[in-house]
Amino acid sequence: MTTRSQTESPSPARRQFLFTTVGAGLSGVVVAQLAGIAKPAQASDATEDDIRILNTALNAEREAVAAYDVGAASGLLASAPAKLAVTFRGHHAEHADLLEKTIQSLGGQAIEPPASFDFPTDQLQTGNDVLAFAAGLERGAISAYAGAIGVFANRELAVAAASILADEAMHWAVLRQALGQAPVPGAFIS
Repeated sequence: MTTRSQTESPSPARRQFLFTTVGAGLSGVVVAQLAGIAKPAQASDATEDDIRILNTALNAEREAVAAYDVGAASGLLASAPAKLAVTFRGHHAEHADLLEKTIQSLGGQAIEPPASFDFPTDQLQTGNDVLAFAAGLERGAISAYAGAIGVFANRELAVAAASILADEAMHWAVLRQALGQAPVPGAFIS
């Protein structure tokens, strides 16, 4: 598996995604900030609050990457679920990369990742245990992003967070289905 370095700029395809998907109706400055192209001169209190929210999301995305690493390395997953774990890990790594670049573009500093995460590895005895653990993390991410959307001062950041939330919801649905559960258990996520 290949990963981009932390200093590399977004790929042309990713930049195009930002300009077409996230950029629909967004100001050019915010789109440039999300793409890591421009920095504001000074950060306001509202921007500082947004940076704190983004740093919280960044830490959660790093935790998800580490959790998928644990799940994939456990040897408990069959081939198809293991491929899903690797794919979802990649999504979370991309989210983390974009969040870090956005924090920097807003004039903030990305928090340092913790040395390790405390996962309940002793409770992961079967492939279904691993999938249920991952589904729980995805469900938590949905709630976190849903809560963050309403408190971003910069509404364009809320739109970007909604895009990530949608990806987390797809992960949760796929994991639920892999567990033999209804992938979409209701009309609302509470």
